[in-house]
Amino acid sequence: MILHILPESDWPVAELRPASLATEGFIHCSDPGTAHLPANRLFRGRADLLLLEIDPAKLDVALRWEPGSPPIPDGPWFPHVYGPIPAAAVVAAHPFPPNSDGTFTLPESLAHR
Repeated sequence: MILHILPESDWPVAELRPASLATEGFIHCSDPGTAHLPANRLFRGRADLLLLEIDPAKLDVALRWEPGSPPIPDGPWFPHVYGPIPAAAVVAAHPFPPNSDGTFTLPESLAHR
């Protein structure tokens, strides 16, 4: 499974097309071990987020593992989806609240899989 962070107000939709698809050509995603990195860098303290769980087998567009954008020196690679993500590929939407200090950790609903 791969994960995508988005505001609650952006879900549900028939097809996920965040701004990065138009500006960068792909949709930023993470895996369970890296979801906290973009969450802490881009969304620290936001209390209106969801973490979408996406089944890559249900995508009909390219999925590539690449360095982060912007790259993290010696950092992990992330899954980038090169096209819209259909709602049928989203197997779950998990609330993604920040911790009391504003940082993020993987929700319990995903941590023990």
